[in-house]
Amino acid sequence: MNFAPLDIPTYGLVSLGGVTVGFSLFAWDFTRWWTSHKKRFALKALAQLVPQFLCLSYGALLILSTGGIIGGLADWSLWGQNTVGDIVLVYGLGATTPTVTRSSHLALTPGGHAVVIIITVVIVAVCSKRGFRWDFVRQILAGVSLGLASSIAGAVGLIVAPSVSWAGDYMTGLL
Repeated sequence: MNFAPLDIPTYGLVSLGGVTVGFSLFAWDFTRWWTSHKKRFALKALAQLVPQFLCLSYGALLILSTGGIIGGLADWSLWGQNTVGDIVLVYGLGATTPTVTRSSHLALTPGGHAVVIIITVVIVAVCSKRGFRWDFVRQILAGVSLGLASSIAGAVGLIVAPSVSWAGDYMTGLL
């Protein structure tokens, strides 16, 4: 059975305001972690950052999805973060907000999209067992706004996306 994809418009552009919001969301959780672990910097303390980085990477994968409901929600949240960040920079500081989207287009393969669905199911399962986590939501949103940036934040998209696409293609036999 062949389903036609939903015609949800994709924007795929990130502004300096969107990147500012993404880094701010990451900085919030990192600062709270740092202030609670500054005297006992050990592996156990570092292990508490792993879920944050995984959620950040997941958000970057969401914005690399080509469409559909989940990709559309990621696009919508990117638009919202761009808008909020642009308003704060322009009206709060008198700055400009250029587009800072990376020049090369990066998208997931069909197998990569399958892995995104599997990761989504895992996140929902974890949250249903442990309760709703705002820190996960903040880092997923941060990943959405940072996944398309041409800066260091875009490295998440350049490293994670090909790995996930390869794993999904290998798993589904598309290689």
